[in-house]
Amino acid sequence: MERGNLDGPATPTALAVGKEYSYDDAHDPTKPAAYWFQDPPEGKTLFIVFYTQACRWSRCLGCNLPSQMAKGHVGFGALMAQVDYLLAQPEVADSAAEIKKIIVSNNGSALDEATFSSTALMYLIARANLGFPNLSVLSLETRPEYVDFAELEFIARSLKEGQTPTSLELAIGFEAFDENIRNEVFKKGLSLKAFEKMAQLLAEHKFSLKCYFMLKPVPGLTDDDAVLDIHRAIDYLGGLSGRLGAPINMHLNPTYAARGTELERAYIRGEFMPPRLHDLARAALHGRGKSISIYLGLSDEGLACAGGSFLRPGEEEILVKLEQFNKTGDWGLLDEVIQQG
Repeated sequence: MERGNLDGPATPTALAVGKEYSYDDAHDPTKPAAYWFQDPPEGKTLFIVFYTQACRWSRCLGCNLPSQMAKGHVGFGALMAQVDYLLAQPEVADSAAEIKKIIVSNNGSALDEATFSSTALMYLIARANLGFPNLSVLSLETRPEYVDFAELEFIARSLKEGQTPTSLELAIGFEAFDENIRNEVFKKGLSLKAFEKMAQLLAEHKFSLKCYFMLKPVPGLTDDDAVLDIHRAIDYLGGLSGRLGAPINMHLNPTYAARGTELERAYIRGEFMPPRLHDLARAALHGRGKSISIYLGLSDEGLACAGGSFLRPGEEEILVKLEQFNKTGDWGLLDEVIQQG
């Protein structure tokens, strides 16, 4: 399928660059890598990480998510079996009527047909149409170079055939607003031109946009500089949302030192310290009154090196308040966290 409709790298490498982790080839290919529930204000969300071939970009400085994936190809039959396995789980089946949103991930790009079968994706959509009567949003994580709007239009039409009309959202890893940090240091490979072109097309098709950002994603940043980068990102996304007349969500993750990456080595050398939850609140609070929504990532998924997590002993009360912010959108909770800090 045509992939040349956006700027950016069209053929990402399959090799990790400067990373020391191994792939999880022992995982049962008929079971997803992980799944969990979220409870944002818009309704119960099922987050699914399908087990597929690892992200073919695999260059991002602090990312070891490909370590949860396979080195080689996982076929459409196995992926369809993952869908069946997931929907048969009691906690998913019992929550089917409550689920308003599904986020589809493979720790890479769900729209990269080389790693995530189109047949399996359509099978997931068919099963979702049948099994989730109140589903309102399907979110697909992807890099922009895999976005094909003819394909998205077909997916969107399919989603409207469910028991309730379901809209489409694309979730893009932006990571850092500063261009040098994002592309020269973090190695994201995402230009502002490519992002804005994609955002414009999403708005024209009435699709939504989610942007993943990381607080303090690279060594050498002070806590204040890291917070300021997120403030600038919030201002940028708020302005873009206003110009396009389209909803944008920021998913803000505090950075941990991931095993087998340069961030782990920098942490061991004393050159990187994960951000504090207090600084996460300071960064996110800038979104109050802006035209975007914000959700805070509060798990290191067990992928941090020893001592390299942003989750620190003694901050359990703060974590509870940030979790409540995710559920309620109450900005006052962030004020309380900042005052505690």
